[in-house]
Amino acid sequence: MPKMKAENKPRGRMTAYAYFVQTCREEHKKMHPEENVVFAEFSKKCAERWKSMSDEDKKRFQEKAEIDKIRYEEQMKDYTPPDGVEKRGGKKRKQIKDPNAPKKSISAFFWFCHDERSKVKQDNPDLSMGDISKVLGRRWADVNPEIRMKYESMAIQDKARYEKEMSDYKNGQKQTDNAFVQQQQQQQQQQQQIAQLQQLQRQQQ
Repeated sequence: MPKMKAENKPRGRMTAYAYFVQTCREEHKKMHPEENVVFAEFSKKCAERWKSMSDEDKKRFQEKAEIDKIRYEEQMKDYTPPDGVEKRGGKKRKQIKDPNAPKKSISAFFWFCHDERSKVKQDNPDLSMGDISKVLGRRWADVNPEIRMKYESMAIQDKARYEKEMSDYKNGQKQTDNAFVQQQQQQQQQQQQIAQLQQLQRQQQ
């Protein structure tokens, strides 16, 4: 029986690398419009180029990915799969998150969106979530350098917070693991002592 497709399902989000490859394809097509692209060779060149790029050069693609992530998450909130639609790949095993684990740090752009999203919605009540994300992206691209620096600073502080909390979290886990090992060793020693006493009692009888 053929699988039913979910109509109107939000388009999946794109990664920073996917945006980079898309840009490479567009550039290559403009420079060589008649050339047939060998996918394997082209992909290898893209991967090598991406690997050699600086974090600053990658930033514009990462920001595009963050915009698309916001669009996707907002659209998925309002999406309900129709009856009879089978999820691709079946049920995925949900990874259990430790509630005590530190909250991940967020980028400067996400801090900016946190402050600006409600303003964009208020000024443009008829815009879709995808269009709101695009507006946020344009505002971020044109934002005053001083304001951008404010959010960059917030991101740096949040990253430092996350790294410290994660270090403390991992150290706490190690201490818990060490305590468990010590407890197991003590129990083994007690069992050995009991066994020795029982053996002595049998010898004395």
